[in-house]
Amino acid sequence: METLQLVGLLTVFLVLAALMFLRKLPALVALPLLAFLVALIGGVRFDHIVEYVFGHGAIKLHQAYTVAMFGSALSVMMQKTGVAESFIKKGAELGGDNPWIIAALMFALITMLFSTLGGLGAIIMVATIVLPIMSSVGVGSLTAAGVFLLGLSIGGTLNVGNWAVYVDVMGLTVSEIRPFALTMFGVATLAALLYITIQLYRDGHDLKLTRIAVWGGALAALAGAAVVGYFHLLDDAGKNAVGDGLAAASVGVTWAVGAGLGALFLYALYRAVRGLNDKAAEPHWTSYLSPVTPLFLILFFDVHFIAAFVVGLVYAFVATHKRGSFNVLVQSIFEGGAAVMPAVVMMFGIGMLLVAIMGPSIPLAEYAGGWPTLELVKPALRSVAPTTAISYVLVFSLAAPLALYRGPLNVWGMGYGLAAALIASGLEAGAVMGLLLAVGQIQGVSDPTNTHNVWLANELRVDVQKILWNTIPYTWAVAVIGLAIAALMFI
Repeated sequence: METLQLVGLLTVFLVLAALMFLRKLPALVALPLLAFLVALIGGVRFDHIVEYVFGHGAIKLHQAYTVAMFGSALSVMMQKTGVAESFIKKGAELGGDNPWIIAALMFALITMLFSTLGGLGAIIMVATIVLPIMSSVGVGSLTAAGVFLLGLSIGGTLNVGNWAVYVDVMGLTVSEIRPFALTMFGVATLAALLYITIQLYRDGHDLKLTRIAVWGGALAALAGAAVVGYFHLLDDAGKNAVGDGLAAASVGVTWAVGAGLGALFLYALYRAVRGLNDKAAEPHWTSYLSPVTPLFLILFFDVHFIAAFVVGLVYAFVATHKRGSFNVLVQSIFEGGAAVMPAVVMMFGIGMLLVAIMGPSIPLAEYAGGWPTLELVKPALRSVAPTTAISYVLVFSLAAPLALYRGPLNVWGMGYGLAAALIASGLEAGAVMGLLLAVGQIQGVSDPTNTHNVWLANELRVDVQKILWNTIPYTWAVAVIGLAIAALMFI
């Protein structure tokens, strides 16, 4: 009987994955349907499917989608107040007409913006500014698409709103997510600089003219890696004398960051009270820090996700305050909620699938022996799940392209459902988080089914499949390196 049930689960999984792959069934429908069928085949009673899988599952990721709403509100506010547009234009002015510097600078600005921004509307807004700037200095269309997508995806690695899902789904803490996320940021940034250099050479640019810029970028990346190492050792502070020194130094860094943020807020408040922003044609430079304020609060002060975004909204409101700013704030909150609703509905389905596999968070007397689906899949997954660091890296490196086309490693497909099953099989939650963040670079940059990939391909008049083949050597390499790092850190 159990064998038939397992065959049924695998069949349902493959059929629905194929339907999503072929774009015959949207993920918004496929995920709840998969949750229903998985629970039913697993032996869960129909009334419990309705009550727990659908009822409890829909609110399982409540923190994640609440964070998404607040983050989206800040994103919309950055667009409405002109901060994002002004920020990019200022960066372009600093870059001059050197193609490498412009491409690298646009990449850095996109990365910074999308550590907070999100949604297709924000992508289109930023792209309509960035793409003509790169085109004007001779950056090819395919290269421009790759630079934009790399910045978008790498910025998402530092988007703390995305971290909330790992907290909800896997029970991890920010201190457990932060070292790996920052390490992935450093690795992916190095890959992006390499991509820019190689692609500009293929576009016909003379790299001798950009040698200084290349070395400067490499040094900047090494500096970023040093910061990553600092955070990694900081989490292990107290284990050795170096750790004790870092712990002591971190107190000074934290106080310095806090004092800086406080001074910026007071200065922005002074400008708002004096009405100085009303006279300015463009947003003041203090407003450029609005997108990263929540990130600083979470990284340095462990502020709760939602509270950090609320503070970010308040800071953005003060730093951009003009007549009518309160109406802009209210509109941003409403429009931000509307913009993120597709992702929220997707999270409903992900939550349902998680409960279908793992069971509700409350104990049930009817299932004293364990949730039926979980108990069914545990033995099978234990027999196939990687148990050593080497097998973990090898298996998931080969399977990494399954993050494409809404595959089983795609977090906006069935990725979190598979993650729940892997955790149930005994794989460490940190290793599963590392897996999804590592292969997520392939999905975020190279996946032709992403709406932003399709829009960019249409805008630049290139084939979306060409973007896939152009970027996947870099994103796959980043995924493999990320998996190796995850194996060292968590297995």
